[in-house]
Amino acid sequence: MGLIVWIIVGAIAGWLASMVMKSSGSLITNIIVGILGGFIGGWVLDLIGGGGGVTGLNIPSILTAFIGAVVLLAVLRFVQRKR
Repeated sequence: MGLIVWIIVGAIAGWLASMVMKSSGSLITNIIVGILGGFIGGWVLDLIGGGGGVTGLNIPSILTAFIGAVVLLAVLRFVQRKR
């Protein structure tokens, strides 16, 4: 998958996750969170047997990255509260 598609999927998923988790961040932060969310979401879906992963610019890929981004933001929020 091309770099541009990763950026677009990451931006959409990161933005959606930041809206759901009520966190603020710049466009770059949303892209990074969304891209990392794609890796995390693919890993989580593999663990539960859902297959999936980020395969292109499509709804299942955005949902996978979104799920991973929400998990990432939740873990980061939990770690920050522990400090």
